[in-house]
Amino acid sequence: MITKQKGTYDIYGDLAKKRAYVDEILATLCEKYNYGYIETPVFEASELFHRSVGEATDMVQKETYDFKDRGERNITLRPEGTAGVVRWFLENKLYGNLTDPVKVFYNMKMYRYERPQNGRNREFTQWGFECFGSDDVMSDAEVISLAYNAYRLLGLDDVTIKINSLGDTESRTAYREALLEYFKPHIDSLCEDCKERIHKNPLRILDCKVDGHLDIMKNAPKTIDYLNDQSKKRFERLQELLDLMDIKYALDTKLVRGLDYYNHIVFEVVLNDSYALGGGGRYNGLVETLGGPSVPGVGFAMGYDRTLLALEENGVTIPINDSIDVYLLYVSESEKETASYLTQELRLNGFITETDILGKSLKGQFKSVDRYNAKYLIVLNDEKLVNNEIVIKDNKTKEEETIKLNDLIDYLDMHM
Repeated sequence: MITKQKGTYDIYGDLAKKRAYVDEILATLCEKYNYGYIETPVFEASELFHRSVGEATDMVQKETYDFKDRGERNITLRPEGTAGVVRWFLENKLYGNLTDPVKVFYNMKMYRYERPQNGRNREFTQWGFECFGSDDVMSDAEVISLAYNAYRLLGLDDVTIKINSLGDTESRTAYREALLEYFKPHIDSLCEDCKERIHKNPLRILDCKVDGHLDIMKNAPKTIDYLNDQSKKRFERLQELLDLMDIKYALDTKLVRGLDYYNHIVFEVVLNDSYALGGGGRYNGLVETLGGPSVPGVGFAMGYDRTLLALEENGVTIPINDSIDVYLLYVSESEKETASYLTQELRLNGFITETDILGKSLKGQFKSVDRYNAKYLIVLNDEKLVNNEIVIKDNKTKEEETIKLNDLIDYLDMHM
């Protein structure tokens, strides 16, 4: 028997209904913030992710699904959403007339080859959004606001935004040099990956899961101590805006995020002060890195599966419709014909409707009524149908009425 691949899962039943509910809430919220939906290809040229995410990142070095297609092109399955959206932005030359910011959101499958664990899979869904064209701190605040309110609307009240600033190019360069000087005497005590990172991108050392507990990590230089005046004022202004918007946040000077393209603000959404649900930040310069002009950008991505797990663990009930509106029962062939066209009419008028397509007996059909938890049932009867009548029964009150067939839609509209 062929089974699903490790780190993947099937979506159906109650899980599918829960995800549809979450999708609707997130899409509606994005609409209020005037973000339009985008979906990019599931695979892209490998160069896109190597150049944007960074050659020194764990994602590129260890986690991407890379392969050659039949044309000998280097292809990578999408590991994150931002790079593909930036490629779309460039390919469609949307930078040419930026009279207004370009704001989009996505809800797509991503692929990373990592050890599967609870809330983390090799195939996973990432919900996120990007804003291009504005370098104003207000756009940073808007993105954080959208992320923060998404979790609050889903029912996770105890969320905090952890924030830090990497500063502009000058500030980041100064901080990089400080990290190099600090870690060089301790190089032998670092893991093998960090020994590589110190030469390629020392900021990545702070994100190490192996050495994160060491005192040398805890005592490392802080980004905010190396911000120039302009970057410092920008970070202070962001905090003022978050205060005005009543967004709960906390300063985390060790937060650098795992991707190389971030600068200025970086942030994570954390539940109960410990459980990271998603993160993002500003990436001025990323459009240039991929061959475009200088266009500022800021964005966020949610760990969708981790969020669903958090909802369950925190007792947030996601409403699931486990019933149908109408079940049509029949015995004879002529009654079956009526059930066939009447089922379609009811569905096209907005009612969730079922009828038997397995050739069950009337007794078996009644069992289906209970399994589907039908609100109303209609037992079609040839004698009644001759007079254009049907018997409809409320499955909860057990009351039944004889009505004209032509009045069925109006009857259901009044009683549902």
